[in-house]
Amino acid sequence: MSVPGGGQTSSPDGIRLGAGGRHLGRGRVPVLQIVAISLVAVLVAVVGFVALSVVRLQGNVATQPLNLSTDGETQLPVDLSRDPVQILIIGSDTRAGQGGDPEDEEGQADVMMLMTMSGDRSNVTMVSFPRDLMVPLPACVNPGTGESSDSMALGQLNSSLANGGPGCTVAAINEVTGLQVDHFMMADFNAVTELSKAVGGVEVCVNQKVDDEYSGLQLPAGTSEIEGEQALAFLRTRHSFGTGGDEGRIRAQQAFLASLARKIKEEGTLNNIPRLYSIAEAVTQNLTVDDGLVEIPELLKLAGRLQDVDLGNVAFVTVPVVPYEADTNRLVLDEDKADDLFSALRQDRDITEPVEEPAPSATASPSSSAGPEEEPEPTETAEELGFDPALVPITVLNASGESDRGEELQEVLLAEGYTQATVADATDLPATQLFVGPGYEGIGPAVAELFGLAEVQVVPSATTVGLELSVGSDFTEGDVIRTEGVTGDLRGQTAAQVTCQS
Repeated sequence: MSVPGGGQTSSPDGIRLGAGGRHLGRGRVPVLQIVAISLVAVLVAVVGFVALSVVRLQGNVATQPLNLSTDGETQLPVDLSRDPVQILIIGSDTRAGQGGDPEDEEGQADVMMLMTMSGDRSNVTMVSFPRDLMVPLPACVNPGTGESSDSMALGQLNSSLANGGPGCTVAAINEVTGLQVDHFMMADFNAVTELSKAVGGVEVCVNQKVDDEYSGLQLPAGTSEIEGEQALAFLRTRHSFGTGGDEGRIRAQQAFLASLARKIKEEGTLNNIPRLYSIAEAVTQNLTVDDGLVEIPELLKLAGRLQDVDLGNVAFVTVPVVPYEADTNRLVLDEDKADDLFSALRQDRDITEPVEEPAPSATASPSSSAGPEEEPEPTETAEELGFDPALVPITVLNASGESDRGEELQEVLLAEGYTQATVADATDLPATQLFVGPGYEGIGPAVAELFGLAEVQVVPSATTVGLELSVGSDFTEGDVIRTEGVTGDLRGQTAAQVTCQS
């Protein structure tokens, strides 16, 4: 057997041969054996590294009991690789490790989100619970002192953490939702700052410049990459967005997490073990989980479940609430709407699936099934709308980056009778939004429907006169924006939707 150029080859018995077939020696280890030994050595090194990494990460994680309820309810285990899973994510407002009182280990629950992963791995739902929500609070046994807190017919949900820890908040959520929370993760301030640094910053969008002396948040109008203390300030501010209540803060938290999900997905982080490990290293040092989730392989199972979920099927919603009559600074559940949401979660249903429209009646008039070449439906009259479009001041703010986009959508409005529609240029923004001024709350939905806007894109604004349609780079063509979001009466967004805060 010869090789061009006189190189080496092998005889049928595996002994190396030189040029022309000369033996190079029978006592030497064959090439294939050397390769095999090298591969084994590499594999051993990798396995050893993984083993050491797992031990190291497990040493970072603190644990507490899952459910502190005194009712003696037994928690059934779940298989993280295939069962529907509910995980309560808690952001604690503890100052430990940040110059505060080191004995203030629990504080109160600053952020509470229930993450539900469907059994078929197709969707994820994140339900935010306002910290000002008044709910029944169960009695809990404090694992540190052995003392039991009193149950309350109605108490503020975020105070449950002080009654013994995250296991008491789990018990409260179980009682409110009728679900069985399978695991919890509680992160402190440091976890947020370190996570945002580990991923290289998270992109957020604000409609106006922000300079909040209370939280320290400082942002220019438009989009910014934030990390560290600014990321923490963005998630915690109550004065920068909305009316200064929890609703605006939750909306900003959902937008931040949606942006984080997009970045992780686009960069393939969940398939990149070294990068995933570096993020885990940063987060686990500031993380408390229940005893059943401490094993790192269990955490990796969660990453495996998330990596293939479409961003449009990752929903962030706020539990439906109404003001508490006894104290309008507090909230209570909107019972019927909340029950519908909890029922969907218990049945493992996807809340981003559109509601099926009823089939057309067999007696419908011919015009109801008009083909694409026939005349379009006539514009709704003022009597049908309940208001006169000609009396509505509306400005189209062109923030799309396309020079004539404002005029294109102005024409749509003029054709619908909004004769006061005007156009102005604005700072480029990624998201389209409709700002609704005082007194025009009943008109906003009609304009939103005209352009196909989701509810999350309709924003009450105390400073807007009439309506302002801010057209972002997500709406550069067509008369209707094509975005799919959460369905029904729920407020929120999917991870695929980009939103800006006001």
